Amino acid sequence: MGQSQITDYWSETSGAVKYDGLPQGVSDLGESELEEGQRAKNLVAIVDKRALERECLARGLVEHNSTLTIAAVGSLDELRTTPNGVDASAILMVLGARKVTDQGVRAELVHFVSQVGAVPVIVVADSDEPGEILAALESGARGYIPTSVKVRVAAEAIGLARAGGIFVPASGVLALREMIHATASNARPLSGIFTTREASVVEALRKGKANKIIAYELNLCESTVKVHIRNIMKKLKASNRTEVAYKLRQKVL
Repeated sequence: MGQSQITDYWSETSGAVKYDGLPQGVSDLGESELEEGQRAKNLVAIVDKRALERECLARGLVEHNSTLTIAAVGSLDELRTTPNGVDASAILMVLGARKVTDQGVRAELVHFVSQVGAVPVIVVADSDEPGEILAALESGARGYIPTSVKVRVAAEAIGLARAGGIFVPASGVLALREMIHATASNARPLSGIFTTREASVVEALRKGKANKIIAYELNLCESTVKVHIRNIMKKLKASNRTEVAYKLRQKVL
């Protein structure tokens, strides 16, 4: 790469790969205490069992932001043996294809967060589904980075977490918005078609309840329930209860 600002070397004591971003012309030999403190402040840890993936991510982050020092390790125990590892300014927990909604993975994440104390943990995973993002945040993560984003976005997410914020990918937020809009748009037609009492009967019909049960629960006469059902059938252009249930299902689900 020619004259580079990146110096990478193997940490013989822990087996971790450490990437130091150094200003051009500055050596890591004979650092002052101030420089050492700054280095610890800029330390970001990557925890990933897959060596190739964690080393590639580490190199990409340093190339994007040369002020970062990256400790790439395979486990929390390995991170503890890395100098200043547990004092990192942020930790990336890389899950790959594993899902936070899986009970075992979620328990692992909760334990990890509890072990590192106040250090912000950011989950990196393949999925960008809203459920996965929410599960990660509920488990204590301070951010969620899907592997579909570019290194630049990942670096900005790390910076936000280090500053005390929480990063959520735009794709997940947009997907959640679509789910909310879809639910609202499906619910609106029913409220516009039926009266309040008919809507109560509709809900009972959707649950497969008999006329007698509907009459008892709504404090109505059975004959009145039958009138409501006939009106519902007419509005839905249905010929029987089975067709009513089918058409209701098509409109609500």
